[in-house]
Amino acid sequence: MKKIVNYLIPLFCLPLLYKAQFPSVLISREFEPEEVTIAINSKNPAQVIAGANLSSSYFSQDTGRTWIRKGVTCDPFNVYGDPVVFWDTLQNAYFMHLSFPNPKLVKDASWVDRIVVNKSTDQGQTYPTCTGIGKVGKKVQDKPWFAVDRKTNTLHVAWTQFDVYESKDPKDSSVIRYSQSKDGGQTWSEPQRISFYGGDCLDSDNTVEGATPCVGDDGTLYVFWAGPKGLVFQRSADGGQTWMPQEKIIGPVKNGWDYKVDGVFRANGMPFSAADVSPTSSYKGRIYVCYSDEKNGEKNKDVFLVYSDDRGEHWSDPILITYFPNHKEQFMQHFTIDAVTGYLYALYYDRRNYMEGHLTDVYLSVSRDGGTSWSHHRITEKPFLPHKDVFFGDYIGVSAHNGIVRPIWMQLDSAKKLAVYTCLLSDKQLQAHMPAAPDLQLDKSKDWLYDQKIKLNFTLSKAQKVSIAVYDPLLAEIQVQGNGEGKSKILETVIVKDKLFGKGTHTYVINAKKLKLDNKTRVIAFYSGNVCQTNWLLKKEP
Repeated sequence: MKKIVNYLIPLFCLPLLYKAQFPSVLISREFEPEEVTIAINSKNPAQVIAGANLSSSYFSQDTGRTWIRKGVTCDPFNVYGDPVVFWDTLQNAYFMHLSFPNPKLVKDASWVDRIVVNKSTDQGQTYPTCTGIGKVGKKVQDKPWFAVDRKTNTLHVAWTQFDVYESKDPKDSSVIRYSQSKDGGQTWSEPQRISFYGGDCLDSDNTVEGATPCVGDDGTLYVFWAGPKGLVFQRSADGGQTWMPQEKIIGPVKNGWDYKVDGVFRANGMPFSAADVSPTSSYKGRIYVCYSDEKNGEKNKDVFLVYSDDRGEHWSDPILITYFPNHKEQFMQHFTIDAVTGYLYALYYDRRNYMEGHLTDVYLSVSRDGGTSWSHHRITEKPFLPHKDVFFGDYIGVSAHNGIVRPIWMQLDSAKKLAVYTCLLSDKQLQAHMPAAPDLQLDKSKDWLYDQKIKLNFTLSKAQKVSIAVYDPLLAEIQVQGNGEGKSKILETVIVKDKLFGKGTHTYVINAKKLKLDNKTRVIAFYSGNVCQTNWLLKKEP
């Protein structure tokens, strides 16, 4: 197995990222929706289904332009969050979730004691039938995800089992379990434990969690998750009947999958996987895993991609999808592949455009060359401000089919109210996307060279507040010593903050000695009008 030591920075360097030009579509504000999921019907892409905590289902019959919300019910087991929606190859829709059984209807019922799958035969308008999977006494069954075999229509589900949820007893453990259905979810196979190594029950970094299956073009079944061993996977060559003796390790997840983001109730970088089954793709057969971690710093989370071309025997070095040289947070990613084109889509929250504070955008990154290079698109019309006391869920979602792309995310609107949005995107539209020119234009006609007096030339189309800061392009953070030992500090030198400049051309002079800037290559970042722009400050050669 190839040991991961370094990571690769895709060939996009310092992109110009301007105002979003993609109108958002409000799906719902009802019932505090979060932890969202979405799926396009590959047989009829006009039909799109979605879901949100705890029991909200949404369906659209016009590719996502308008939506109807309905509550999902399951009398015996109830509907208790972690929703996941998907389609099978016969155009049945599914709403998978956790349980809180009704003790009047279910014997030996306990909190979150099974995974439940509701089925719809009317394109996601209603989900009248429900089936439970995986009950083992009072053990907790949590965080399910799915895959559908396109050739056999077999439904694959994997999830985490806790002996005792949030137990600190080292005798209690978490494991990954798996089950399948060959009859459209009516019956399910006896669940198998597929993780050789267990984790703790604290629902954090040392818990095995985030199990996401995918099916390769040759029918090989994979399940990926994160835990104390880092990013790992299991593989079955016979459709889930038998598995490897133990999971294989892909590589580390720096500081674990459970991380903290300022201003967000909780967040994570749990992996999502996909297989390239496109008949026309140059990368057909490739297996991808997308995750995020703190490899570049505790306050500089990034989104990464690894892939394998030999069924998981060897893995690429991590590809850094979200490199931006001011080292701001990109977090809580989701990932999918278009099964027709083989194009990759990574969705995530992003703070690159703001020097400080918690303002957050949503970005969609696209790769059409197997993950080597990426284009980046801000899809929120304006930033939003999360709040640390408002539960934000554990994931967002994106679905793509034959060039139609539908992301889904939650954000806080005014008065701390949660809302769920999508955006009507096509890959042709994304390829042709030419962002509107920003109000601030940097003068890059000549190189910006280090000197004792450094001149920064820029032009504003209207009067506006501008902030300017300097960054090391590779090193984001240092460990603070002494009383602050163990804490990280952002390597950011603020030159000016929220200074009002008038319309026209400006030259701002910075004193390198006063700012303690030595002669080395750095990046200058300008923040203005919810946009960050950068330029190199080059080392002056003798």
